[in-house]
Amino acid sequence: MQSIELIDSNFKVDTELKIEGIKFYDIINPPFKVYGVFYDSGKYRRMPESIAKTVNDGVHGLHAHTAGGRVRFKTNSPYVAIHAKMPSIGKMPHIALTGSAGFDLYIDENPKKYFSTFVPPFDIQEGYESVVHFDSAQMREININFPLFSEVSALYIGISDGAEVCSPEPYKYEKPIVYYGSSITHGGCASRPGSSYESIISRRLDADYINLGFSGSARAEDEIAEYISKLPMSVFVYDYDHNAPTAEHLNKTHEKMFRTIRNSDPDLPIVLLSRPKFSLSEDEEMRLDIIKTTYNNAVNNGDTNVYLIEGKTLMQAAEYEGTVDGCHPNDLGFMSMAEGLTGVLKEILQKDS
Repeated sequence: MQSIELIDSNFKVDTELKIEGIKFYDIINPPFKVYGVFYDSGKYRRMPESIAKTVNDGVHGLHAHTAGGRVRFKTNSPYVAIHAKMPSIGKMPHIALTGSAGFDLYIDENPKKYFSTFVPPFDIQEGYESVVHFDSAQMREININFPLFSEVSALYIGISDGAEVCSPEPYKYEKPIVYYGSSITHGGCASRPGSSYESIISRRLDADYINLGFSGSARAEDEIAEYISKLPMSVFVYDYDHNAPTAEHLNKTHEKMFRTIRNSDPDLPIVLLSRPKFSLSEDEEMRLDIIKTTYNNAVNNGDTNVYLIEGKTLMQAAEYEGTVDGCHPNDLGFMSMAEGLTGVLKEILQKDS
């Protein structure tokens, strides 16, 4: 593959990395394959901005956060570098900067194995560079996860001059699992992007996915329901509870959105989740009952493609140690969520394949 700056000098990447012979390639171009996000109007996005604007201000402000974004490729370079341009950087007191603004790298066979993180500098402002070195120059399958709570306007991959860059293997399950929900779905507060529960499940099942988690902004509006109902997907994971401002709001919207998705595709597997928490308050018990009602009504209407996983099951492996603040999962909490959900999704995908 020819380096992009040899084709168009405007794309030349100025680097401060002290690596002789490094060549940078824009991931927009083959053989790189981008999943979970798409490039439009100067940045990577999870959904069209024109639709995000109609949902609510929060979704509009967060739709270009690159949670769930991945770039995959093969190379025999002895290192992989990144040069990321990032117009918006997420910095919060309860999530590691490696999760909110970092990229991490997985290698080789399925399931992919974590290798290293491209750690952003603490004073990151508009992007950064970083490099990961291997101990040999052999062909490897590479998966790089995008930041959870930041925007990316460009990502260049740096490899050794003369090294090969090849197309990645396709996912076993190419039609994506679509997740919708709150900041937990968004990825808060994983220590790095690959630790979100969706990313863990994707590696375990070798399945593509789209993350439509919107921190503080998932309220099951008609506009987001209609948008999701038209997406091609293998499974819809409905992780909607936390951002409903009241139990009454949840009661008015939870089954309504479910029916919008169901009416669009009577055979689509839909997995309902309640908030991942090991013990519930009285208000949280009311919310769980609302979600159970959606499930029971569907089953009573003859729906055989609906599933329910309660939050206690999702946090079974972590119990009371699975959050950073009593709400948002830490890495243990996300691993527990993945444990609670993987078996159901595996059964669904195998049955439908």
